[in-house]
Amino acid sequence: MWSNVPMSLTSSRLRGLVDWDLAAGTAAKLAPAGPRVSPTRMRATVDSLREAADASVAHVHEISRLDAAADLRDSAVLVVDRATWSRANTQSFSVLMQPALDRLVETRGQALTAATAALGGRLTGVQLGTILSFLSSKVLGQYDPFAALAPGSTAPPAGRLLLVAPNVLEVERELNVESADFRLWVCLHEQTHRVQFAAAPWLRGHMIEQIGRLSESMVDKADTFAARIAEAARSVGSGRLTGAAGTPARTDGSGGSGVGLLGIFQDEQERQIFSHLTAVMSLLEGHANVVMDGVDASIVPTVRTIRQRFNARGASRSGLEKLIRQLLGLDAKMRQYSDGSRFVRGVVEQVGLDGFNRIWDAPDQLPTEQEIHHPGDWVARMGLSGRR
Repeated sequence: MWSNVPMSLTSSRLRGLVDWDLAAGTAAKLAPAGPRVSPTRMRATVDSLREAADASVAHVHEISRLDAAADLRDSAVLVVDRATWSRANTQSFSVLMQPALDRLVETRGQALTAATAALGGRLTGVQLGTILSFLSSKVLGQYDPFAALAPGSTAPPAGRLLLVAPNVLEVERELNVESADFRLWVCLHEQTHRVQFAAAPWLRGHMIEQIGRLSESMVDKADTFAARIAEAARSVGSGRLTGAAGTPARTDGSGGSGVGLLGIFQDEQERQIFSHLTAVMSLLEGHANVVMDGVDASIVPTVRTIRQRFNARGASRSGLEKLIRQLLGLDAKMRQYSDGSRFVRGVVEQVGLDGFNRIWDAPDQLPTEQEIHHPGDWVARMGLSGRR
């Protein structure tokens, strides 16, 4: 326990378990170069994204009917490059990983020397930076509610919305779509996430608690963690999808909870927490997609073309990128978009938008993974009936 570990050693070891600066630096060095544009063009892109972010708020308010969209002054919009996005995410990771690091020192602090902690911190920093370097070229935007809790963070209290300008430019060129329309379309999705956390101020703490419980459980079973990682990686390499507890993952949309590295969660507690987090992420992504798709040609004139070309993008990915996406669980994330969208539309169809918006009232209103695939079960559990 904590009393067995001198506090001075504990704090120094804890700080060194992950080298966050090295993670950010590694990601910045390894990130693929963005599209080559003139400084004037990039400044115009930044200004355009800011304008789109501002314009999208009113549309999110109208489509979602969430009053939280009327006042978002406690969070900020930042237009960033890939390196800055990576650096920002190391802050978020530091918040989300803190419970696991605390648990590691608490249970294994006696075995941690300054040298082993520093070595492990550097290795972890490089590994995390490598992952972020890949992701930094794929993310168009992200609402980050966690960075504000990192020590020394200058993020606003409720978080920040990050729009990655090089990636937006690259994708709109690739799709050959109208720039202004595409940027507004992207901002509608990301601003919806901003509004979700404003409408449910308890959501940030709830997610941190759940992720902390999951990571603490994994630390407690650290002796088998390497074997689980290896098995999950082998399942991807052989084309076999592995679900929780080594069972085949479901690929029919019926609620399988593990693909690739996601199959490392193996005991009952881990499966339950991961199932809950899967449901929450499906809700958040699906709701944002429904709002984004709630616009018509009067708001985004070329919206149909954008949807068609954006949805078809996945077919052109290289074999290597598809493998990496499997390893990182990104294909499972894409299913969250479609599963969550069907859930939101199913609930709204049964009880209307105001009935659906009860979901933001409290943690026990959140859907289970089972309910994500069966919206009527959530409606029944909430005691709702008939369209309102």
